[in-house]
Amino acid sequence: MKTKFRPLSDEEIAKLTARGCSCDDWSKVEVAERFNTAAVKSTHFSGEIKLGVFEKQLSFFGGITRPAGISNATIHNCTIGDNVYINHVRDCIANYHIEDEVVIENVDLLATDGESSFGNGTEVAVINEAGGREIPIYDHLSAQVAYIIALYRHRPKVVEKLKKMIADYTVSVVSSMGFVAKAARITNCRVVKNVRVGPGSVIEAVDRLENGSVNSCPEDPVYIGPAVSAEDFIVCSGSKITDAAVISRCFIGQGCVVARQFSAENSVFFANCECLHGEACSIFAGPYTVTHHKSTLLIAGIFSFFNAGSGSNQSNHLYKLGPVHQGVLERGSKTASDSYMLWPAKVGAFSVVVGKHYGRPDTGDFPFSYLTERNGETVLAPGTNLRKTGLVRDERKWPRRDRRKDPKKLDLINFELLSPYTAQKLLKGQRLLTDHKAAGGGQTDFLNCPGARVENSAIANGIRVYQNAVDKFLGDCLVERLEKLAESAFKGRDELRSVLKPKTDMGTGKWVDLAGLFAPQEYVEKVLSDIENDSIRSLEQITDALQSAYNNYADYRWAWAARTLEQQMGKGINDITVDDIIELVKKWKAAGERLASWNLADAQKEYTGAMRTGYGINGDEQTKDADFGVVRGRFETNSFVCEIKESTDQSVGRAERLISRLEDLR
Repeated sequence: MKTKFRPLSDEEIAKLTARGCSCDDWSKVEVAERFNTAAVKSTHFSGEIKLGVFEKQLSFFGGITRPAGISNATIHNCTIGDNVYINHVRDCIANYHIEDEVVIENVDLLATDGESSFGNGTEVAVINEAGGREIPIYDHLSAQVAYIIALYRHRPKVVEKLKKMIADYTVSVVSSMGFVAKAARITNCRVVKNVRVGPGSVIEAVDRLENGSVNSCPEDPVYIGPAVSAEDFIVCSGSKITDAAVISRCFIGQGCVVARQFSAENSVFFANCECLHGEACSIFAGPYTVTHHKSTLLIAGIFSFFNAGSGSNQSNHLYKLGPVHQGVLERGSKTASDSYMLWPAKVGAFSVVVGKHYGRPDTGDFPFSYLTERNGETVLAPGTNLRKTGLVRDERKWPRRDRRKDPKKLDLINFELLSPYTAQKLLKGQRLLTDHKAAGGGQTDFLNCPGARVENSAIANGIRVYQNAVDKFLGDCLVERLEKLAESAFKGRDELRSVLKPKTDMGTGKWVDLAGLFAPQEYVEKVLSDIENDSIRSLEQITDALQSAYNNYADYRWAWAARTLEQQMGKGINDITVDDIIELVKKWKAAGERLASWNLADAQKEYTGAMRTGYGINGDEQTKDADFGVVRGRFETNSFVCEIKESTDQSVGRAERLISRLEDLR
């Protein structure tokens, strides 16, 4: 129910004055019906003022409770809701709507000066410092919309219309009044200017916040902590910024952590990014971009599901035309300690970069690879990362580390390592390797992989590992499809073929990764065309269209897998026999077992003699082994090793059950 306000009575004015309060014009002060003057003291009012009732006890850190009310403050042109606690405002609170149960204590300044969009519409120069890929940030920006704006500049009409929609939204939120939503807390802060604060936010001991929005929600509050300085920013629900972080012209998405003196400018960070100690400049940090080290610089690039090693660095200029170059590390990439890359460069999905790379390699067609440095050259080992345990750990940890609790999630995220997006790259990489081998290629540069060298010893391994991954992925799709069938579908071949027939042709072509969302390129192009021709006219409609791609991922994925199976088998789905399906399931089973054996062999290296160096200090070999065993445990009982073995056993059981059911149809 909307609060009804009334003028102060002469008696109330006298009581307030007796309690050390003053006002430029008491006639401009209105109060709620049950307003009690005893809750207000030592406060100066000016401008239009509305005050609620103060009748509750509020809880503070350490179990302390204090009565709601206002004291030791200067309040100008504000509406203050019920049961608010305001105390010790050294300068003033000016031009703010303050909702119920807010706490504001020991603050220098909380004010809105003139009209403000609270960070909305701020243009952030991502990926290229020199400009050309600016993203105008706004409250509901998703990784997918940001990706389109930044990277589809070859569709200028799309970008123009998206920017117009964001500009219209920005106009809708412009106000000369700031806002502090219900149950927010702003304590022990210096300067907070032109900032909109969402419900449940906790802002404490910050140095300066200016021109921004803190888009908290009760289910997932935002925390901004000691010594933070931020300007021209938007922070989304569930995020934490603290420990003297410095933020300028940035969007911080949902569930992010920015802390421990990290500094960032002209950058966007999407769901579950974690940035500590280091520095970011003009980056597009897609979901799960992680950097933890003081000496790490991320600059002028796009990343996602990324982990930066200590001392990772990039250079985006050659001392000619300035910082105009950019880099692309596709999803799941990692950089080792002290790695370096000279932009421009592109690294394929789920690859690892070791050493220093000056040749500006493009390894986009070779996912799951290792890039190492040898004699000043980039040496590419295709598929090596598929044999590594860490890759499996990454796939399993990302969903578990989703910190977002907001009922409305902005970013659409697919977590799979193997998908149509990566599988199409596996097939292309395998074809390039096979063609190169057939042509008798030795240690020569790939025409399709400039800036990198693939050695003879790596070619055959890459072909084999890529094929195994393709077999695993196609089998995953097929087995999931078969397992969803009712028993009746296994009573006839026609019914079986009918269920295997895709529901749609969408997805049979090329796929793209829109900063976390896998989608058929055909679908994305249709969305872009709909924007161009005004079939899509609002940000909400764009969100709905992208959500549809996310919701229909399974059907689109099967369409791609079915078409690829047809191509590989040389026959259509309607012509596939039961024996063909059994053979595919057997191939899937073998691929899964082979992949697990590679991962386990890699994990076992953590238990070799060399890994025991430094254990059993001051003792003999027996002491070393005993100490290592206590600290690290045994390979056979390691929880992750057991998880891989259990998962493999389950897959073997699934395959055998399916084969048994299929054999009945012969």
